[in-house]
Amino acid sequence: MVDILHRVGIRSSVSEVYAALTTAEGLAGWWTTNTQGEGDDLGGVLQFRFDAGGFDMKVLELDPGKRVLWEVVAGAEVWIGPDVGWALDQVDDYTIVLFNHQGWKEPVEFMHHCSTKWAVFLMSLKSLIETGKGAPDPHDVKIDNWN
Repeated sequence: MVDILHRVGIRSSVSEVYAALTTAEGLAGWWTTNTQGEGDDLGGVLQFRFDAGGFDMKVLELDPGKRVLWEVVAGAEVWIGPDVGWALDQVDDYTIVLFNHQGWKEPVEFMHHCSTKWAVFLMSLKSLIETGKGAPDPHDVKIDNWN
């Protein structure tokens, strides 16, 4: 098993970042404008749609201000099974976000694409929180024919 791992510091409180990870409005502000559902409902399902497809995520864990964990329940076949999670910690003026998309069966080429796109979207999250404007799909940086 292999994982996608990223770390980003966001000049904000953990509560602001947590809200951006657990509300439809917050998620639509940095990941994709086509977001349905509520991420603050343990066991609930969030639906994310992109030009190139979409994903459904079941909310597995919510620890306010500390952790969010989703299970991929629908979408690209290689995404089914791996979990997507964020660990949050306040360090001085920054929320440190430790992101993981864990449990990939093997490092296929699409995983490399997804790692880069997760970095793009994590920078969008940082921008949303620090400036009030993110770059969610369809306004994100397109990196290849997979978007």
